[in-house]
This record gives sequence, C-alpha cells and structure tokens, in this order.
Amino acid sequence: MGVGFRLKYARERAGLTLRQVADRTGIGESSLSEFENARREPRLSHLQALAQTYRRSLDFFLSVDPLPREVLLWRDQPASPICEEIEAEFLRLCEQYHNLETWLNERRVTRLPVAQGDAATYSYADAEGLAHQVRKALSLGDRPAQNLLTTLDEECGVKIFHRSFDPPGAAVCCVSEAFGVGILLNSKNVRWRRNFDLAHELFHLLTWPIFRGEQADTRTTPDPKEERSATCFAGNLLMPTDATRSAVNGVIKEGKIAFADMFGIARQFDVSVEALIWRMAFLKYFAYDDAAEIIGRYKRVSSMWEGNRVHDDPPPLPPRFRALAIRALQQGEISIGRFAEYLHITRREAQAIMEQDARGDEEVQITPA
Repeated sequence: MGVGFRLKYARERAGLTLRQVADRTGIGESSLSEFENARREPRLSHLQALAQTYRRSLDFFLSVDPLPREVLLWRDQPASPICEEIEAEFLRLCEQYHNLETWLNERRVTRLPVAQGDAATYSYADAEGLAHQVRKALSLGDRPAQNLLTTLDEECGVKIFHRSFDPPGAAVCCVSEAFGVGILLNSKNVRWRRNFDLAHELFHLLTWPIFRGEQADTRTTPDPKEERSATCFAGNLLMPTDATRSAVNGVIKEGKIAFADMFGIARQFDVSVEALIWRMAFLKYFAYDDAAEIIGRYKRVSSMWEGNRVHDDPPPLPPRFRALAIRALQQGEISIGRFAEYLHITRREAQAIMEQDARGDEEVQITPA
C-alpha cells in the first residue's frame, strides 16, 4: 500500500474532505487528489503538513507495512466532525506512546485477564465474576479506584488519556494491531465519574473478542445489553461485595442509612453516590425499582456534601508517557522538536525542561551504614 492509499485512508479517518484539507494546508485540491491516486508524489513538506493535519506521524505515510487495523468503540458518540477529530488525536497519542516504548525498549505487553463467554448468553453473573477475576489478578484490593488507572497504565499496557469534549458522558476505547489497547476519558468529568468510566471501558477491552470479534468496523458502538453488563462490571470492580457490605453495614442504624453516610462510603471508594446506590440495590439493600427515587431524593440535598469533595483536573499526558519522553530526549532517541511535539509544548519550554533535567543529574553516593 503506497503513500497515496495511506493519505486517503488518513484523511477519511480524520473526517475531512479534500476542500477542508486544502483550506488547512494550502495544498490545492487537485494536488491532493493526485497524491491520493498515485498520479504524483508529494514532497516532504507536503507530507509534513498533511501529517500534522491528519494527526499522523510522518512514518505512517512512508511505511510499506499493511495498514494497522484500528477499531474504536464509542459510548455516547459525539457528532461529526468532532468525533473524527477526537479519534485522530486519540490514535496519534497512542501511537506516540507506543513509539516511546519501542525506542526505549520499554514496551508493556498487555496484561489483562481473558474473559470467557458468549455474547448471546453473557449475564450479570459473568460480569460480576470477571470483576472479581480482574481485582484479584491486578491486586487492586478493597478500594480499587485508588490505583486502577496507575496499574492499567504502568503495568498492564493500557494507554489512557484524557481530553475535554462533549457530550460529558462520552468515552472511547480502542484496539489496534499497531499499539495494542487504549482508553480516552472525558476530563470534563469529576474524578469519581472518570473512575467509573475507566472501569466501564476496561470491560469492553476485556470482552472485545466476545462482543466484537475480528470483523468489527473501524468504529462501532455497544448494544444496550453489553452496556448494562459493562455497568455491572464497573460497579462490582470498584465496590467489591465484601468491602461494600462491611462499609454499609457499619453505618446502618435501626434499619436505615443516612445520606451523609452514603456520601462517606462513596468517598471511600472514590465513586459517585449514585453509583453506590445502584450497587446497594444490586446487593439487595432495597428494591432495584426504588434506586432511581432514592437517587432523586439524594440529589435534592446533595450540595451540602458534594461541595466539600475535592475536584481535580487529570494531567494532559500520563506521567509515564512524560517520563519516557524525557528519557528518549536524554538518550538521543528524539529531537528537541519532536520532544516538544509529543509533550504539546513550545521548543522554548522543551529547552527549559532539558536544562532543568540536566541540573537534576547530580548523584548521591550510597554508603551502607
């Protein structure tokens, strides 16, 4: 597959017309068409401009390997063309992460339990069992939300990024032959909502062979049954049965539980009170049909507690991504320009990081006492 085929593929995946690309790059529509149809070879400056527009690496267009299969699974998918722009940025970030790992020989083999089952018969019991399996395999303990993201990123090879986009409920995960698996979460959401979204998207990655198979389109969405299973998995993963029962039973007085205590438990598990209420219904503390009414009552008085909960903004890049980029620069694997591109900073800011890092190379002698 030549450069022309790759150019057309990248443009279509980015959701752009030839006219839009021409407006953004200054390259004429006729030239773009000739490039894509292999009637004319683009200059390096053309490829650089198109790579930036399509959010692809220059290497992507020069490669002679088959196109990597990239399948994205959306929840609450944004409208076009925002959807395509988000996808292109997400895939580029995952590719950059993969490049850094490859250059430094630091690739993480995806280490996740293999889910078993059949899409037609997959049940809540299957989702609950999978949550228990994951929690045990990854040593997440009784409060999994506290270290789920770090464990997935640092140890399991899942590339996790945050970006701000609409609608707030949207999230996307990806399986790629080139870089493995990735998750993009919405930074507009509070941390405890992001924790649930992360667990939810993790379910889709774990059950990908069950619900997607090898024939999935480049963009797909889960059906309602799969989404309900993902929600069940997320609740079970983040709020383990024994730990949740212990926390809830410890505050029940005369058969009742106060909203203030619910908030305290939700804060312990770093989930929303709404998620806790649904989990309590699943554990049969009250009828499932009553959960929505209880959530409504809580929301009417929630401001007195929710206002005290610490909000945070996730880092634009994973800490490990940033650390690898700095090491790659130190070892001469990337230029200062590419380093700035990867960290989304200016060359001046990149130079300042280099100088600061050089001052931090001072060593300390280890002398056993």
